[in-house]
Amino acid sequence: MKNQTFLGAAFFSLALPAITEAQQTRPNIIVILADDMGYADLGCFGSEIYTPNLDRLSREGIRMTQFYNAGRSCPSRAALMTGMYHHKAGVGAMIHSVGDLPAYQGFLNDSCITIAEALRGNGYSTYMSGKWHIGSNRPHWPVDRGFDSSFVFLNGAGNYFYPGGVPLIDPIRSASMAINDRNYEPPRDGYYQTDAFTENAVRFIKESKHEKPFFLYLAYTAPHWPLQAYPEDIAKYKGKYNKGWDAIRKERYNRMVKMGIVKPEWKLSDRDATVPAWETLNDSTKNYWSKLMEVYAAMIDRMDQGIGKVIAELERTNQLDNTLIMFVADNGGAAELPNIKDKKYNGEIGTGSSNSAYEANWANVSNVPFRFFKHWMHEGGISTPFVARYPKAIKAGTISSVPAHLIDIMATCLDVSSTKYPTATNSKLKPLDGKSLMPVFKGKSETLHNALFFEHMGYRALRKGDYKIVSTSPKNIWELYNLTTDRSELHDLSKSMPEKVAELDALYTKMAKESDVTEWSKIPKTRRKTK
Repeated sequence: MKNQTFLGAAFFSLALPAITEAQQTRPNIIVILADDMGYADLGCFGSEIYTPNLDRLSREGIRMTQFYNAGRSCPSRAALMTGMYHHKAGVGAMIHSVGDLPAYQGFLNDSCITIAEALRGNGYSTYMSGKWHIGSNRPHWPVDRGFDSSFVFLNGAGNYFYPGGVPLIDPIRSASMAINDRNYEPPRDGYYQTDAFTENAVRFIKESKHEKPFFLYLAYTAPHWPLQAYPEDIAKYKGKYNKGWDAIRKERYNRMVKMGIVKPEWKLSDRDATVPAWETLNDSTKNYWSKLMEVYAAMIDRMDQGIGKVIAELERTNQLDNTLIMFVADNGGAAELPNIKDKKYNGEIGTGSSNSAYEANWANVSNVPFRFFKHWMHEGGISTPFVARYPKAIKAGTISSVPAHLIDIMATCLDVSSTKYPTATNSKLKPLDGKSLMPVFKGKSETLHNALFFEHMGYRALRKGDYKIVSTSPKNIWELYNLTTDRSELHDLSKSMPEKVAELDALYTKMAKESDVTEWSKIPKTRRKTK
């Protein structure tokens, strides 16, 4: 594949005139992404976790209650960045190549452009601070895909205090960081990943030229494992989770119903079958699990503090009301465990020598009221809280139930920035799958999509209107749910409505084919290795 360093400029440099005075008044755009954070983990979505800055954005903006991601890190980031289903962008699985399959190259291909490439070609300064995870090697870094300046963690997970130093995870997933086009190793002292991403995001805003609008992609690794946080942040939540997951799930659910985030007919799902009842645990075990959730909450708290600093800088420079801010998560809460080979890194929970994860036990709380987790295509895996603020279009305090997806963020950025998608300038470029959210922001309730399609490593789903089919791998047996009355997916209608299953299955097959999806069972196991 050819070097793509100047891909965005190549699309636009000959076609666009100089930036006009009217164009200079276009809004700045900030997209903030959380990592492995569940639907119910923000205060404005029913959580007890302290998130005053995101809560403020929701009070002054919109919450979308039926917003979807792609169920896992790499697919979601590819969909967000390109506005198309992730297979079309070349990231059908994770950041590895599956032979000659075009949908599984493990990096953004040349059939897509990024938000940064599109907006930079139309006069925007473009910045990224955070986790990339859609291309580990050149020429697939952010600097190669339209970002003027970037401070990035290239891979999937690593130590928050020593991301470039201590190999706390499987070497195949070892930490790697970059500033623009060069490798970067953080200092061993005084570093914390979440703060570093915030500080560089604020620096980019300070350094931006005010005659040009900017696009900032701020992609936190928080609260992805390993669970590591500052002691002062953890202390805020001491004892908060001693009542256990059963009680916390019910409390969150009740708040969500009261807020209008969850309909009363969407019943709280049962505790996951893999999770014991809290009251069956002894005191020592309860203390262990409580501490894990205290650290998890502290990580989200610190991320929210950082978002507050970004907001403060926008206010200081009188840019807040001319900035569209959108916040989402890349997948639901994660039941997975780190792949730890070196057991010496099992130190005190929350510190830089710990590799702890909160597992299904607390992920089941993060995903209230839904079932299952990251990687699943059930609602618990693909539902994200969505918050946006842009007073020029959004009425404060709005709640919308219009279904939407990460693929819609690119189209929204193009719309609000008056940027045309360059379909006529490159024959390889595939059309956008996403739709602009601006009509929703302005109060429209019309459906954006005929259907939404999901697939990740054999886990599948399709939603059309009220109905959704979903299956797990390797069973590949469709379940059917009416999401209007049962978004918790508790009552499988597949046996009583076979005609509906057949209808949606046919549409799934069509959309999967259009995205070059290869049935996961047909990919040899030797080629499925993921990073």
